[in-house]
This record gives sequence, structure tokens and C-alpha cells, in this order.
Amino acid sequence: MEFDRLSAEMRRLALAAGEKIMEIYGAEDFEVRAKSDDSPVTAADEAADQLISAGLRAAFPDFVLVTEEQAETHGQVARTFLIVDPLDGTKEFVQRRGDFTVNIAYVEDGVPVRGIVYAPAKGRLFYTTGDGRSVEETGPFGDQPGETNPIGVNPMPDNRGLMVVASKSHRDAATDDYINSYGVRDMTSAGSSLKFCLVATGEADLYPRLGRTMEWDTAAGDAVLRGAGGEVVRFDDHTPMTYGKPGFENPFFIAFAPGVLLVKE
Repeated sequence: MEFDRLSAEMRRLALAAGEKIMEIYGAEDFEVRAKSDDSPVTAADEAADQLISAGLRAAFPDFVLVTEEQAETHGQVARTFLIVDPLDGTKEFVQRRGDFTVNIAYVEDGVPVRGIVYAPAKGRLFYTTGDGRSVEETGPFGDQPGETNPIGVNPMPDNRGLMVVASKSHRDAATDDYINSYGVRDMTSAGSSLKFCLVATGEADLYPRLGRTMEWDTAAGDAVLRGAGGEVVRFDDHTPMTYGKPGFENPFFIAFAPGVLLVKE
């Protein structure tokens, strides 16, 4: 894989998809339908998916592509592949909360090594550069990258007072019980893959997820976090989370700055 070219193409497609999404987001009304798993889908999901998947297939025709909105891609078996969630956080989109993202990632031998997370309503753009470092680009966003700032996890989190980020739409008692096993200074909530990015920038130290997610939900944020020095492990045994699992379904997981002393369940 030509990583400089990949990074540039993912950035281009994420920004273009974000523009499409914001056109629909700004409309007075839009249709919300339920998919077979009862999760919501809108014209924004579909327009962004069409744009991104067409762009990736044209640029990288030899690579397997997995995308949330194309069910026929979910039965593939691969360890190296491109994976897309064109609109992560559809519930936040529908409720006009702004915490939705465009996610594109490249997984190599089960590890998400490059990714981009774009939150168009918040004007935040995180991605891995060609050499694998993670940056946040400051807007306005043009055809060529503007000013970028390297990002990194909190190097010395205080385990007596951690900053924890959790889901806005999927909090439950089990998650709260786990969080309460730590010394917590403060908590924040965020939708979509932005939670990974808050750990990547040091705005949070710990993000536990005790609920169902799919690889397209996490791969881009996982790549950004890894490029910022963070880690993502399985909740049950604290081994690194891998990708290319059957059906592309994730186990429960913990994303964190490595200085955090993880507690067992």
C-alpha cells in the first residue's frame, strides 16, 4: 500500500462525504428508515457511502472493501482490507446533536494501521499521515491539507483521577459499574468514533465499551488512537483487539492511554 497516497485519498473522500452529509443535515426535514437490525439509516448515510466506496474502488481496486451500508460486503473473509462507516452516529445525526463522523480505515494483517475520522458538524478532522503518525488538522479544510497538529495520548494519566469518555446513546449499568471501579476525576460523553479521538488527543484517558459494535464503527478511530500512542484491547482478557473477525463484529473493548492501570472485570 502507498500510504501517502492512501492518506490523501481518504482525506479527500472523507471531506467530500462530509459535505454531502451536511447538505442533508441542514435540510428542514429528511427521511429516517429502519434497517433489518432496526438501526436507523438516512439519505446521508447512503450518499456518503456511494461517494466513498466508488472513490476507494477506483483508487484501490485490488483491495477488499467492507462498508456498513453494503450488506453484501459483510460476508467477506479478509485480514487486509479497507473498511468504511460513511456516517457513524446516525442517531446523533437524526437528533441533530452533531456528534457524528465519517470513518475510513485500512486494516493490514488484522491491525488498523491508517484511518481518518471527520466530524463535519464539529469541524474536527483526525487522521494518520503517510508515516503512521496521528494529527488533527485545523480548518477550514481545502483540497490540500492545511495546518496540522500532532496529537498524542496523555503520557502520565493520574489513576486516582482519570478523565473517562463514554457513549451518549449506549450507556448502561454494566458500563457505569466498570467505570466506577476506577478513580474518576470527571466524565464526558460523545457519540460515534469521536470517543477514540478524545483519548488520542489526551482530552480523555479511558473509553470502555461494553456493548455491541462492528469493525466499521471502530477501525478508523482505533487507527487514529494507535497512531497517537494509545491502545485498544478486548475487555475480557486485555489482549489487543484484532480485525477481520467473522461477520466483522467486535467483542467488548477498552480504549486507553497506556499509562492507565486497567482493572479486571
